[in-house]
Amino acid sequence: MNVSPYFEELTSAYDAELDDLMTDSAGHDILARRLQVKRSQVGQLLPMIECNPEMVAVAFHGGFSFANPAVMTDLAAREPEDLPAWQTLLSSVSLEPWAAELARVVLKDANGEHFLVVTACLEFLRGARTGSSAESARQQQPDGRDVDDEENADLDIDLEEAGADWLSEQGFDRKDRFAGDS
Repeated sequence: MNVSPYFEELTSAYDAELDDLMTDSAGHDILARRLQVKRSQVGQLLPMIECNPEMVAVAFHGGFSFANPAVMTDLAAREPEDLPAWQTLLSSVSLEPWAAELARVVLKDANGEHFLVVTACLEFLRGARTGSSAESARQQQPDGRDVDDEENADLDIDLEEAGADWLSEQGFDRKDRFAGDS
């Protein structure tokens, strides 16, 4: 994927901001709690959307779904002055209800539309890299089962068999998962 220098730099800052929010000093996962705090402060953080958008964009983490990844991929290659209006992006992006509420707050700001486009792109890029984007990662069989689930089940069986083989080679009694099936 071709990512503009603008989004490369901003993505790095966005990832660092999310990483900072993830754990406390003892290593406990507190991301959800910290994101709730950020979300409750969006109105007060609006002055930052132009100079440090990544610090406010994290409040929207997990709030976007992408119906058209090609549009988002094109967006990621653009510089800030070439970004479309928020309204034109709405056919390719949807917001969770809580994120839509935050968007209404943000859109009251003069730079709100631009910020939402940037934020959507940051979330898309993070999802594309981590595989967590709802639209980029899920493939389903016609009956609704996930392809990934089937592949993971096959992998689990292969790993079990390999583990049983190795233990048997080491002198342990082999306990086959399917021993009762024969």
